[in-house]
Amino acid sequence: MSKTTSQGEPVVLYEKIGHVAVLTLNRPEAMNSLNKEMCLRLREMVEETERDHEVRAVIITGKGKKAFCAGIDLRERKSMTGEEVEALRDSVIFPVFCSLQEMRKPLIGAINGMALGGGAEIAVICDIRVASQNARFGQTEVKWAIMPAAGACQRLPAIVGVGRAKEWLLTGNIIDAEEGRTSGLFNRVTSDEDLMSRSMEIAEAISENGPVAVRQIKRAVNVGTENQTALAFDREASEACYHTEDRLEGVAAFSEKRRPKFLGR
Repeated sequence: MSKTTSQGEPVVLYEKIGHVAVLTLNRPEAMNSLNKEMCLRLREMVEETERDHEVRAVIITGKGKKAFCAGIDLRERKSMTGEEVEALRDSVIFPVFCSLQEMRKPLIGAINGMALGGGAEIAVICDIRVASQNARFGQTEVKWAIMPAAGACQRLPAIVGVGRAKEWLLTGNIIDAEEGRTSGLFNRVTSDEDLMSRSMEIAEAISENGPVAVRQIKRAVNVGTENQTALAFDREASEACYHTEDRLEGVAAFSEKRRPKFLGR
């Protein structure tokens, strides 16, 4: 299976700058959406950074200025049955989100544009989020009759509060960079031009500190703020959505660029 773009580049680019690894989602023509090839490559790159003892902090971003990651590539699922989608989730999609979730090294999201659906879930997994002024964030799954399954229902309330998180999750509305900053979702908002340099400043400041202490601080914070039972329930709860007629209607509506007509079954 090819893990390269039509131009022959990897679908996830990897660069190491000093003690910082930079992972770049590289499908700009598809708004850096997550297809099978990208998920497999991203998991490989995450595992490589974890093995590399020289890497002390990681930045993840998207190619171009339009999108950080527009989420799961629904076009790839257009002809899939519910069982085939479940198999893809179990063998490819959940493992990459688990690898991001379990990273011991600090993960900084440089949010350079649209972060939607699964892309928004990658953003909330990050320990720190720096956004460009044109960044947009939305847990839009509900608009396609599905729900976030990689922990957003637990992490987002911890970051922005229960009321605001429920509003975003239940409406699927997309917020801009300023609302993201004032809500606490984004640590900083910068110009497009300064996004990577500001993200690198944070990563380098972290990498100057004791690596063991940094890993243990991240672990201690996560133990106190992440309920593993609740995170596991997200996945179980999401499975109920994948055997509905509404999910199929959502995929069809997305492909046909129209509003879906949901019937609640």
